[in-house]
Amino acid sequence: MPELPEVETVRRTLAPLLRGKRIEAFQLDWPRTLARPSLAEFERSIIGREISGVDRRAKLLLIELAEGAAISVHLRMTGELLYSEGDLAAAVERSAYLRARFGLSGGAALLFFDVRKFGRIAYLTPGERAELERAYGPEPLAEDFTVDRLTRMLSGRRRQIKPLLLDQQVIAGLGNIYADEALFQAGIHPLHSAHEIDDARIAALHAAIRGILQTAVELRGTTLRDYRTGTGESGQNQRRLQVYGAPKGSPCPRCGTPLERLVVGQRGSTVCPHCQPLVMLDRPRQ
Repeated sequence: MPELPEVETVRRTLAPLLRGKRIEAFQLDWPRTLARPSLAEFERSIIGREISGVDRRAKLLLIELAEGAAISVHLRMTGELLYSEGDLAAAVERSAYLRARFGLSGGAALLFFDVRKFGRIAYLTPGERAELERAYGPEPLAEDFTVDRLTRMLSGRRRQIKPLLLDQQVIAGLGNIYADEALFQAGIHPLHSAHEIDDARIAALHAAIRGILQTAVELRGTTLRDYRTGTGESGQNQRRLQVYGAPKGSPCPRCGTPLERLVVGQRGSTVCPHCQPLVMLDRPRQ
């Protein structure tokens, strides 16, 4: 599933291309791709309107319209949002997976492909946009996501740390890839309760989250299968992954200990038992 770096990369590639374009048509090839409202109401709400920008909240793309309204696009597992201008040959080759198409001024198009059909598009009124903003936790690359704030967020929480990191109401945009990578870098086992983690490891986790996400954004995301940027290129961050997706028993890149695979919160996790020992940490938090 595309996570913060992938969605942010799509945003950055699409923003200069879409800004100022007018939506002239909408074609829906898979009805369930449109989450809300009805197709007729969606078309009435967007056709003829100018795109003022492209934003992101957590793992959602927000195609901004006037007065605070927006079109939200959730890529989910295999969604791709691609800009095309003139030559649609590449799109035609993959037409079996085309789920929706926005016709834009100047002969351009914004195409939504989705192999597994889990992606969703919706129209948000200004009020619904504000509700969406409030529904998510802090953005981990924002200036106000500090070590102190992360410490307060973990204090007293007895949930296992990995499911907590994946909870979008706690931290926005983290997914399985970058949670595994950050916990490995910080030396924290994903089964640890959040309240068991001491100040030093919280600071290490904070630095790992921000550093890993920033690097992934700079490398235009991680392409393992379906993810592409808004103009169709693959990401390059997969070359930097330390543990995510590594086969069970392969050597830890840091110490050489065979890596273990386990399920945490119904998600597959890769762990080094030496670098991420499952032991009680120093000072339990109340």
